[in-house]
Amino acid sequence: MVESVSSGFLGAAQIREIAARLGIRPTKQWGQNFVVDANTVKRIVRLAGVGPDDCVVEVGPGLGSLTLALLPAAGHVTAVEVDPALAAALPDTVAAVAPHLADRLSLVAADALHVRELPDPQPTALVANLPYNVSVPVVLSFLEHFPTISRVLVMVQLEVAERLAARPGSKVYGVPSVKAAWYADVRLAGTVSRSVFWPVPNVDSGLVSLTRREPPRTEATREQVFSCIDAAFAQRRKTLRAALAGWAGSAARSEEVLRAAGVDPRTRGEQLGVEEFAAIAAAALS
Repeated sequence: MVESVSSGFLGAAQIREIAARLGIRPTKQWGQNFVVDANTVKRIVRLAGVGPDDCVVEVGPGLGSLTLALLPAAGHVTAVEVDPALAAALPDTVAAVAPHLADRLSLVAADALHVRELPDPQPTALVANLPYNVSVPVVLSFLEHFPTISRVLVMVQLEVAERLAARPGSKVYGVPSVKAAWYADVRLAGTVSRSVFWPVPNVDSGLVSLTRREPPRTEATREQVFSCIDAAFAQRRKTLRAALAGWAGSAARSEEVLRAAGVDPRTRGEQLGVEEFAAIAAAALS
């Protein structure tokens, strides 16, 4: 058992002690970098705006640093962990460090990318230190499959954070930017030094805030809009007339659809917002 921690938070020594006891060596396969700084997890919870009415889903709780910061603030925390050893250890860690909060925790031992349902109460927020290698797919998947999630605050690789929050015309604006904007208003909420992690990664991290809103009004389905987005960015340097030729059926049809949507065929994908892509996908249906 981990030693009781009077602060209710795990420090670097406790985290290494838990890892040693479990025989855990952080793996690149699961993108494991554990937060060892209590101030960082407090900051994440504060920026997430979590309160007693929230049920938070946390993806990749790891050794429990962020979990222990979320439990006092939220009404409930559902932790989704793919590593069997970490999943098995998390309830024991919570029971040792914050026994009075243990009943607020539910554990789902699963790969977050394949999670399609969660135990009640249903999540109102996603708050997580996400593994770098699956961060964008996890965010998009949870926004798609859990409409009760109204807010997201995730820590991801800084480059990914900037991409998610990018606006049309930005050099880093791309598929993740547009698809995230389908679901939510997205902004960069802060940066995090690599020094707060163990092991120390070779990049800094960023905090991304997403607030759900209604998707653009369109006759097209989300899948049809996303297919258009994928095609537009598959060949970034091409005009939309050329980039969407395969998607539309021909370059001539692509131009026809673009003009019907009110988009100049000479435009490139990185210049358009999600509303324009929704209009293009709708125009393709007629």
